[in-house]
Amino acid sequence: MPPLRIGFVPEHFSTPLHFARAHFALTATLIPFPSGTGHMVTSLRAGEIDLAIGLTEGWVAALASTTTPSPPSHSPASSASNLESKDFKIIGTYVESPLCWAVSTGRDRGDIQGVGDLRGKKMMGVSRVGSGSYVMGFVLADREGWLQAQASTLSDDGGGDGARPFDVKPLQNFENLRKAVGDGTADFFMWEYFTSKRYYGDGGNGDGEGLLYPIKKVGEIYTPWSSWKIVAREELVGGREVEEVLEKLNEGIGWFREHGEEAVGYISRELDYEEAGAREWMKGVRFADDVRGVRKSVLEKTVETLRKAGVIVGEGRKVEEWVGLLREEDEEA
Repeated sequence: MPPLRIGFVPEHFSTPLHFARAHFALTATLIPFPSGTGHMVTSLRAGEIDLAIGLTEGWVAALASTTTPSPPSHSPASSASNLESKDFKIIGTYVESPLCWAVSTGRDRGDIQGVGDLRGKKMMGVSRVGSGSYVMGFVLADREGWLQAQASTLSDDGGGDGARPFDVKPLQNFENLRKAVGDGTADFFMWEYFTSKRYYGDGGNGDGEGLLYPIKKVGEIYTPWSSWKIVAREELVGGREVEEVLEKLNEGIGWFREHGEEAVGYISRELDYEEAGAREWMKGVRFADDVRGVRKSVLEKTVETLRKAGVIVGEGRKVEEWVGLLREEDEEA
């Protein structure tokens, strides 16, 4: 069988994955997805990748609210795998700590000084519909009390049947999002704080001067769940190849913990982060001791929050239908 293809977001959280390949002979093909979890959902269902490491809210939004889809006709399964493409399941917990989502706008947008200024049909930039940057916008709206009591139905283009707290514009990646809030194409977007931090100008605790498309921070929200999960195409769940990948990830995480200076060097040299930001991030991030499995209660909490925010509508699918490996509830998550 050809090497498994692993999708990942090329940001600081991917460092243990890099170490798994550099130091522990992980033989999988690593495929970067700078546009995030939503893009990986599409590629998993098209058979273009076999495993992926992405945001909890993105996986849950995709899996809990739909029936098992057929592969897109315009994107057939890659010849690198002979398995029929169907759907995927959550099989592991990569990061135990929550994620801080920064709410950002253009540096010179004087009309937006805080989250409260976003109320009233502002344009939210997202990487893709269904991505973490999309899902968390509605979680933010729910926190701020902007949603109507009855959630609207969300369509593929970001539209819906009911009143919505803002319009949505898919922009693919972080650079496009920064550009859009600067030129007025979008009013705000949400992205992981430490990735955003470098591009903040005055008052944003960053050095945004001189960088392409500087932004400013106007708010933040933490996920109320552990932030990164591992998924695999359902045909592969429980197989030896997947188990070997999970073992290598455990080893990569162990190396990350024991070789902090190497991690800082890699993040600041290869991943477009300041050294100081990398060190600050490392103080708070907590990777899993063992990546295998996920607690049902964590996923149920995520489903509850996303349903309340209008991201998941209707009855949806039961957790047992889209989880490949559960942890015992007394295990840390």
